[in-house]
Amino acid sequence: MVNDKNIFALTVLFNSPNEIIDAVSKVRDAGYTRYDVHTPYPVHGLEKAMKLPTTKIGIFAFIFGLIGVISAVTLITWITLYEYPLVIGGKPFWSWPAFVPVSFEITVLFTAVLSTIVLIVLYFKFPNISHPLHDTSYMKAVSSDKYGIAIEATDPIFDFEKTKEFLESLNPQTLEIIYYNLEELNHKPKVYDLKFILLLIVIGLTSSAVTYFTLNKLMFMQPFNWMMLQEKIKSQEKSSIFSNGIGMQKPVTGTVARGFMPYPYSGQPAEAEKYLLNPLLPTKEVIERGKSKYLTFCSPCHGNFGHGDSRLRGQFPNPPTLHSDKMRAMKDGGIYHIITEGQNIMPGYASQISREDRWAIVHYIRVLQRAHNPKEEDLK
Repeated sequence: MVNDKNIFALTVLFNSPNEIIDAVSKVRDAGYTRYDVHTPYPVHGLEKAMKLPTTKIGIFAFIFGLIGVISAVTLITWITLYEYPLVIGGKPFWSWPAFVPVSFEITVLFTAVLSTIVLIVLYFKFPNISHPLHDTSYMKAVSSDKYGIAIEATDPIFDFEKTKEFLESLNPQTLEIIYYNLEELNHKPKVYDLKFILLLIVIGLTSSAVTYFTLNKLMFMQPFNWMMLQEKIKSQEKSSIFSNGIGMQKPVTGTVARGFMPYPYSGQPAEAEKYLLNPLLPTKEVIERGKSKYLTFCSPCHGNFGHGDSRLRGQFPNPPTLHSDKMRAMKDGGIYHIITEGQNIMPGYASQISREDRWAIVHYIRVLQRAHNPKEEDLK
């Protein structure tokens, strides 16, 4: 057994973290360098006990991240300066703050993916992904509740009898000899084998054919094309159904939207003033709401205080003041009707201001009128 070249390592198991740290310190002091420690969870201080050197994967990660950020910035620079320059919000073509999110994502992507490939290829010796420790009782134990050390037979000072005697002196729970799997050890991956290459070609062609058929043929067959061939007319699409050839028709006269009642006094200002009553109470919230909408929609022409002092500087005729005797005597329904349908050259605002907001504006107009023409009791 001493001269058995099929031995991979000698392994020992311990029951607690303290035992494994003490044993690792002794293995290190004995001069062994090709050994590994396996625990069911990270054990604090174990890397110091092993005196592990700094991993090289950080260097690879930094290089790949640098490649990612340089690639992203270079590509974005070429697009924004040469291929498709656009002025966005008055910013220069090369506006680096906009590059940050994309560059960050590409950096993370390059770092994660390429570092993983390095781990698989360099550290795990891909394509030889098998390992002698796999499926051993030792590995099952350290994956559950035990703590183990494996000293490889390739260690410069490895001697079977001396190493075994040394490990037994550590008082382990068990000691196990791990052998190479001869079938896997003698297996030589034939990456360039003709049969393997032909298999890859067949898989590639089959996948491409199935994908092409699915996306370009199957999706256009019944019943998969039902969503595409719906009996409908899209907006602004030509139609052969209607005599004017237009697909987007106006609603039929008298059409009422679900849950909505049309304005009953269209073209009837007198009836609107007589029968319409303001459904909102003049609370502080309602008046503030009316003020906000008035300043947005009404003040450009009527002025902030309703005096008809337009801010449009002659671009639109100035309206009459809201403080005239006629306007003060007009009922709320009359003012609401004017806001809804307009009057003279003033357009209606029904499509821009909701019904509740129009009534709130009426309340705010009353506040302006009351402030400009206070009653005697208001001055007490």
